[in-house]
Amino acid sequence: MSLTQSPALTGDGPAATPPGRPSVGHVAVPLHLLTVATRVERHLDELFDREQARWAAVDPELATPLESLRRLTLRGGKRLRPSFCFWGFVAAGGDEHDPAALDRIDAAGAAFELLHAFALIHDDVMDDADRRRGTPTAHVEFATRHRTGAWRGETRRFGESVAILIGDLAHVYADGLMEQVHPEPEALAVWRELQAELMMGQFLDVMGTARADRSVRKARLIAQLKSGRYTIERPLQLGAALTGASPEMQAVLNAYGAPLGEAFQLRDDVLGAIGSPDTVGKPVGGDLREGKPTPILAHAVDHASPAQQRVLARVGTPDLTDADIAELQEVLAATGALDAVERRIDALTVQAIAAIDQPAVPDPARDGLVELARFIAAREH
Repeated sequence: MSLTQSPALTGDGPAATPPGRPSVGHVAVPLHLLTVATRVERHLDELFDREQARWAAVDPELATPLESLRRLTLRGGKRLRPSFCFWGFVAAGGDEHDPAALDRIDAAGAAFELLHAFALIHDDVMDDADRRRGTPTAHVEFATRHRTGAWRGETRRFGESVAILIGDLAHVYADGLMEQVHPEPEALAVWRELQAELMMGQFLDVMGTARADRSVRKARLIAQLKSGRYTIERPLQLGAALTGASPEMQAVLNAYGAPLGEAFQLRDDVLGAIGSPDTVGKPVGGDLREGKPTPILAHAVDHASPAQQRVLARVGTPDLTDADIAELQEVLAATGALDAVERRIDALTVQAIAAIDQPAVPDPARDGLVELARFIAAREH
């Protein structure tokens, strides 16, 4: 089978999951993703052990924010950013069997996970989300503590204040870890840029939600800045930068990362609109309740009848019932928005896989990146 003929994209269906191999719904999790995750989580465990002991010695209560951050960071997550950083390193000629080099790459992966925790915690505050990875979000957790303890002040503000501080703490640790293990100017330049893109994308997301912006152009830009580049393109670039990758290799990785990053966000949009809360870990229809400016919603608005437009106008209203969400989901299907996004995901994934189907990319890296692309296209959370 050609590298561009993904089973998930050609109608053959995903390969059967081997016995004992974890899966996401019906999609087998790549074994190398689990291997990278195990190594990265070891780094995170060591950091939390060290920092909790250090701050608890100052005051026992100072272990509390670290305990909350630890639970979120190690509770779940696919560890995609560390994996793309690792394969960028291997693709650009890095030695995956060099223990010292591998340790540094995994430390960079831990920094990515801490940065992601920062983004999730702040995002949950902005969206007033009450669940993350199947459990209460940080601001809800601490608001509950405030209410249960009958403490002074406003419960909501207390919970959000503590959550913001925990997110900031995650950002501090992410920055410090990256600068400690990868002081190379090229790597830090990528690291700084991806952080700026993340903040700018989130700003556009907040503005687009408030203004009910339904333009396809703005939705794609938000997806590119706050998700696609941050999850795939920049981790690949950073891993490659650690080996002094040539401009030609960086261009190949970018040609793979850019379309796959968009496919990743589009899959997130589908799951955010119609995903099951049991697999997504968040309430069903969360993006519809929040009024997120997504390509799937923009497509539906552009192709809706007057009656369907009236239904779509309710997106983002705070009192949507489950029945309202179900009606909105029916409109997304009836306008062809769901089918259009699925076709776009397929096309982008094929484009990404084709970009690395060349001799310049070492076989192990090509195989790993192809498997990751297929997983991202078909994942269910």
